[in-house]
Amino acid sequence: MDEKSRAFLDKLLTTPSPSGYEQPGQEVVRQYVKDFADEVRTDVLGNVIAGRNVNAPLRVMLAGHCDQIGLSVLHIDENGYISVVNLGGWDIQVLIGQHVTIWTKNGPVDGVIGKKPIHLLKDEEKKQVPKITDLWVDIGAQNKEEAAAAVRIGDPITVKMTVAELKNNRIAASATDDKAGVWVIMEALRRIDAAKLKCAVFAVSTVQEELGTRGAITSAFGVNPQVGIAVDVTFATDCPTIEAKHIGEVKIGKGAVIDRGPNMNPAVVTRLCDAAEANSIPFQLSASGSPPGTDARVIQMTRDGVASALVSVPNRYMHSPVEVVSLDDMDACADLLARFLENLDETADFIPNKDTL
Repeated sequence: MDEKSRAFLDKLLTTPSPSGYEQPGQEVVRQYVKDFADEVRTDVLGNVIAGRNVNAPLRVMLAGHCDQIGLSVLHIDENGYISVVNLGGWDIQVLIGQHVTIWTKNGPVDGVIGKKPIHLLKDEEKKQVPKITDLWVDIGAQNKEEAAAAVRIGDPITVKMTVAELKNNRIAASATDDKAGVWVIMEALRRIDAAKLKCAVFAVSTVQEELGTRGAITSAFGVNPQVGIAVDVTFATDCPTIEAKHIGEVKIGKGAVIDRGPNMNPAVVTRLCDAAEANSIPFQLSASGSPPGTDARVIQMTRDGVASALVSVPNRYMHSPVEVVSLDDMDACADLLARFLENLDETADFIPNKDTL
């Protein structure tokens, strides 16, 4: 990962883009891709679509969702405490005691998530999993009027956005799901050798995936690809309490994860595996028994059907403020997609048959 692409990743991970409020993060994407994409456009939902060789007959869509899970200001009480609503699926327990930022039209407002102290909990309360209604955001306001002058109902909230450097070229951040995927698809678009590119490639930073893959639905309809590959994070099983025999064996630092299952076109999967082996790119296989909750699920069902696939970055502690990924795995995913795309043209056949099992 060179200096410029690493700076792009860090900027993505520290720029807010909670579901439905992705505009700041999407501006980071637009600024990065403008130097190498043939065209860059943004649709009415906010999806950013960057294309290369856009007039070629075979159209390929890469999708990574830029939205992160967050919160939104729901209510301000008389004492200035802020009740919130989820934007995406939080494990409420990981929110307790977090530093947060409320993103307002006048700039960021810092706060903390408060909860009744453990010393004051009744015995039955200690046994209960907290609900979102048991938490509040404290910005230090003395009353409702002061808080309302600083924030508005509907303002988005994120946990404090930082990037921590860990050993073995790994990082921890709050939004690698799925800004790691956005980085991968835009880097893949950049890394393609123009002399070898014979298909049209559209790298789409999709919105509102955490609310039901909404951006992928509309952008796939608009791009109208024959081939669609989503890049997301997947559960790493090389940490305590997670059983590989239940989830599958996926390890951080062992390369890109290529999924196999009913959401995946077997010809695309075969070509991805072949590209990895031919270019000595480390990869792992994962199995799914039903379409997962990623952009790949809806891309496959667009119009009269798309030859879809899912490439993933192993992720520990998903949907938490400390998601851990390997930069080496992300590089492997970007290189894999670039080499895959360099070997596609309009003669490629993606109709499933006995030879693609």
